[in-house]
Amino acid sequence: MDFKDFNLNPAIAAGIAAAGYKTPTPIQSEAIPTVMSGLDLMGLAQTGTGKTAAFVLPILHALMQGSRNRPRALIISPTRELAEQTHQAIEVLGRNTRLHSVTVYGGVSINTQITKLRRGPEIIVACPGRLLDHVGRRTVDLSNVDFLVIDEADQMFDMGFLPDIRRILQQVPKKRQTMLFSATMSPEIKRLAQDVLVKPVTVKVGDTAPADTVSHARYPVSPNRKTPLLLELLRHSDMGSVLVFTRTKHRAKRLGEALARAGHRSTSIQGNLSQSQRQVAMDGFRSGRYRILVATDIAARGIDVNGISHVINYDIPATPEAYIHRIGRTGRATCTGDAFTLVTSEDASMVRAISKILDYQIERRTLPGFDYKASVRDDDVPPIPQARKPYSPSSRKPAFAASERAFQPRAEHVFQQKSERPSQPRAENAFQPRAERPSQQNRFSAGEPGRRKPVRQHAGRDFMQKY
Repeated sequence: MDFKDFNLNPAIAAGIAAAGYKTPTPIQSEAIPTVMSGLDLMGLAQTGTGKTAAFVLPILHALMQGSRNRPRALIISPTRELAEQTHQAIEVLGRNTRLHSVTVYGGVSINTQITKLRRGPEIIVACPGRLLDHVGRRTVDLSNVDFLVIDEADQMFDMGFLPDIRRILQQVPKKRQTMLFSATMSPEIKRLAQDVLVKPVTVKVGDTAPADTVSHARYPVSPNRKTPLLLELLRHSDMGSVLVFTRTKHRAKRLGEALARAGHRSTSIQGNLSQSQRQVAMDGFRSGRYRILVATDIAARGIDVNGISHVINYDIPATPEAYIHRIGRTGRATCTGDAFTLVTSEDASMVRAISKILDYQIERRTLPGFDYKASVRDDDVPPIPQARKPYSPSSRKPAFAASERAFQPRAEHVFQQKSERPSQPRAENAFQPRAERPSQQNRFSAGEPGRRKPVRQHAGRDFMQKY
């Protein structure tokens, strides 16, 4: 089958040729005719199967006819990276269509997005949170949406976005064409599909298993020896670009710093980074400036980098499906790849679950010459200490000499006398007999009969005698 068989608009066909697409993938072959016929679609496919083009191409073809300069297609993505990836695919494939796409996600200026939305783009690629922000500000109008795509629905559920999705559904017309894509079909995804899809066609590509081009291995190790083992693997193995997964963003940051201190060209991407920092890290990994990228599951969603030779699970994933997502970043487009997992004694049940979904036992390996019994806790290498500001004598305030202190302003001099004067303990003063407490009359000096002159509060006990 060839892309010419779809009878796409000539402007879109030119974009396909410019992108270098030759033969449609299985999901493209089944999904594109379904979408072009106007039916709702339920797509079950793993990352790297070409599903982005499977919905972008028929949407571009449909948008070539009808009104412009208003949002007619809405694509919802779970992460910024996946939104940018989809946006870039639209720009490449629709380069000759004069259709405009805008990305909407958090972490960047909302005013810039408002300006772009006012220009009337035909396609909006958005993350749920920021899109609802625009809806609340009334800076986006979704009443004319003809096509709705919910991408990576399983990740939407894992990240807690399903309530936001349902709120967005209230803003789009009920009469629309909807496409929902997911790598797995959980009960929650089934319920969502029943709510948003009308008589859908289900397209399923492959099983919930990784490609045959990926080989798997597990390396048993104690938790305190993970980082040294990872460093040895990187030193002894012939690796190209490496993607390392951790369970938490804190560990991703610390591990990335540890690898950099060990001399590796590494960086990390995690939720605490701003969008510009994440983009710099991704661009550096794509260009080869960084050979190793450390990431969490959420931050890595949408990473589409060709030529990743190894995926290393520093921390074993929480579910077998997450394992499939992780290692789907390697062994793509007929290339081969390796998936290494560092496992501890607590990971035995998850190893069995992953082996079950792979339908074979993951190979157990050990690294010759590595000291597995060292007791030093060096898995969480402390971060690089901040350098102290160099000492400068001029930055220190000069101390007053004894002669200079005598000529200080009166207020400072009085304050010193007061602070040096021993004060009576509060507890003793509080429990004095009533007669011994200072009376109100003592606060006035004796003057002419019938007159009382107020005493000014001032330092020096003999001040009252002057009046």
